[in-house]
Amino acid sequence: MIAFPNCKINLGLHIVAKRADGYHDIETVFYPVPFYDVLEIIQTSAIAKDPKLSLSGLKLESAPEANLCVRAYQLLKKDFPDLPLVEIFLHKNIPAGGGLGGGSADAAFMLSLLNEKFRLAIAEDQLLNYALQLGSDCPFFILNKPCFAAARGEQMERVDLNLSRCTLLLVNPHIHIETKWAFAQIKPTSSRGNLRTIISRPVEEWKHLLQNDFEQPVSSAYPEIAAIKNKLYETGALYAAMSGSGSSVFGIFNSPWLTKNPGVFPAGYFVKEVSL
Repeated sequence: MIAFPNCKINLGLHIVAKRADGYHDIETVFYPVPFYDVLEIIQTSAIAKDPKLSLSGLKLESAPEANLCVRAYQLLKKDFPDLPLVEIFLHKNIPAGGGLGGGSADAAFMLSLLNEKFRLAIAEDQLLNYALQLGSDCPFFILNKPCFAAARGEQMERVDLNLSRCTLLLVNPHIHIETKWAFAQIKPTSSRGNLRTIISRPVEEWKHLLQNDFEQPVSSAYPEIAAIKNKLYETGALYAAMSGSGSSVFGIFNSPWLTKNPGVFPAGYFVKEVSL
């Protein structure tokens, strides 16, 4: 059985409070992006404790046993001891550690694949609970619709937002931002604009209203991030921002961008254009 986990962007990201459990309360709008990894699971008769993971595409730094797809299988195996062993084939197109949620998407889609293939009859609410145990972004990919998210990201409310007339450009300079470090740079505050109100306004007005709290400290440490954002605006972006804790930057345009702007970014950067 095959699935195609997609990535996401954050439209605004506010760090509201530090929690007693060590996590942070956030406010953000998650928007799904049609750019995909490829995930396949095949039932196997092999005798092993954990599933075999085969990787292709972009390189991952983590050990196979730490991969979120493997951890998703292990999580369900605890509650479903008869869950058959599988082989996992994961082809990575989405850059890891770039704020696009690729690993979180893989984990959420793994839960859904196992649920469907082996008829586990896990309801959506419980899938969301499993997903949260794997990561704060993971529950979003169970719903996979534009959502306003609060708390750790698991309290979601669907929003009426359609960017299908737009083109999205994703740019990743291959800088790995440690999420723990990024959070340590932030002083939480709740005194910001209402994201649900802001995204209801025309995209052209978002530039001065929609803020990612991580962007300033990350850009200060890595000036390339600010340079990418400035270049996107210089070449006609309606809105540009860093996604998540970085280092991917996205620009929203009225029309296709790449054919009009060849060679703008260094050859070593990851650059992908998608129609929303």
